[in-house]
Amino acid sequence: MKTYLVTGGAGFIGSHVAQALSEGGAAVRVLDDLSTGREANLAGIGGRIELVRGDVRDRALVERAVRGADAVFHLAAQVSVARSVEKPDLTYDVNVGGTLVVLEAMRAAGARRIVLSSSCAVYGDSEVLPKTEDMQPEPISPYAGTKVAGEHLCAMYCRLHGLEAVSLRYFNVFGPRQDPASEYAAAVPRFLERMTAGERPAVHGDGRQTRDFVYVANVVDANLLAAGAAAAAGQALNIGSGRSISILDLVAEINAALGTALEPVHEGPRPGDVRHASGTIDRAKRQLGWSPRVGLGEGLALTARWLAGKKGR
Repeated sequence: MKTYLVTGGAGFIGSHVAQALSEGGAAVRVLDDLSTGREANLAGIGGRIELVRGDVRDRALVERAVRGADAVFHLAAQVSVARSVEKPDLTYDVNVGGTLVVLEAMRAAGARRIVLSSSCAVYGDSEVLPKTEDMQPEPISPYAGTKVAGEHLCAMYCRLHGLEAVSLRYFNVFGPRQDPASEYAAAVPRFLERMTAGERPAVHGDGRQTRDFVYVANVVDANLLAAGAAAAAGQALNIGSGRSISILDLVAEINAALGTALEPVHEGPRPGDVRHASGTIDRAKRQLGWSPRVGLGEGLALTARWLAGKKGR
């Protein structure tokens, strides 16, 4: 039986990764300080995983958590762009310092493969579309800067110490367990929360900014494939749907899924946000044998159903 460590494994994406690994018959160890992750996210799989409560910057704790792991899925991070602008020191400490701690612990334990959760934010606000992995990163927020630094650290440990690192640059991930009340919540959960209650969604700026929304099950598939794909070692790969839409069109898609006709309320733009995000996923298709299997409409319907069930409990 293989053993995997999932840092940030009680969070939104991390808990889905942990669940998929556990359901596949692996032994799963989750490291999470529960600052934004929730133990409830692991409720359905709690008997089949080991939850280690603690900070990814705690060297001794991370060293213990890594021992015996065949691979590490590193998702622990401060993920809010707005918070990174307000608290860049904390963001760098957690995202860069924490990644370094994980890499050093892996080197000491002899663990070889790490799948790093990175972000399309590394591309910044370049007008060149779609984004390809060979483009020069141009981060415009401290959060994005930390993701670039994390990728470079992983690549350096590949060259110096023989680790096998794959960096997955997520576009806008959505799905069940994404908390709409959290300061970290993105557009989809906030819009669904308001619109299922009959309230108009709040859109930052003019709403014509574009994003690539990818359902969480597709991201989980990419993580599992990246853990074993030999050809992907040392690379960064875009993980999205391969299709971008405007925020206004997202509102229209949610209206269609819910059978509503709610117009958005416009608010001021957020500092550090990029204007357009669109990327090619061809490299991930080639290197991982991956492609998204759940489309936007189906993903929105599944997420709305989960949210309705949560409210009904």
